[in-house]
Amino acid sequence: MPVASAPAGVLRNKSMEREKFEALVEEAVAGLPKKFKDLLENVAVIVEDTPPRRRSSAARSTLLGLYHGVPLQHRGPYYGNVPPDVIFIFKQPIESICSSDEEVRERVREVVRHEIGHYFGLSEKALRDLED
Repeated sequence: MPVASAPAGVLRNKSMEREKFEALVEEAVAGLPKKFKDLLENVAVIVEDTPPRRRSSAARSTLLGLYHGVPLQHRGPYYGNVPPDVIFIFKQPIESICSSDEEVRERVREVVRHEIGHYFGLSEKALRDLED
């Protein structure tokens, strides 16, 4: 399903429809290079409105995504019969730092790639170095 963008220079003044946001997340996952997509196993990508409450309010407002699971490089022959790893993408914090639908699209893409980097075992520092 094609996702329409706001015209250049048009500021966002309301929340994006959840279905449209979820489509952007699906688009970001589908846009991963094939060599990485082929290695994704036992991982679910879930959109939540906000991060969990157990984090401080400052951390909750800036947390855009979260990986929870066993990174691929730490899985061994014992790994099996476990629930899927989960990548959470948080809609409201992403929207709050974006001024257009196109900016939301780009930020979703960045966050999905960042969290998938954690799935592959990359640290925050390694990911920041790659992103710079």
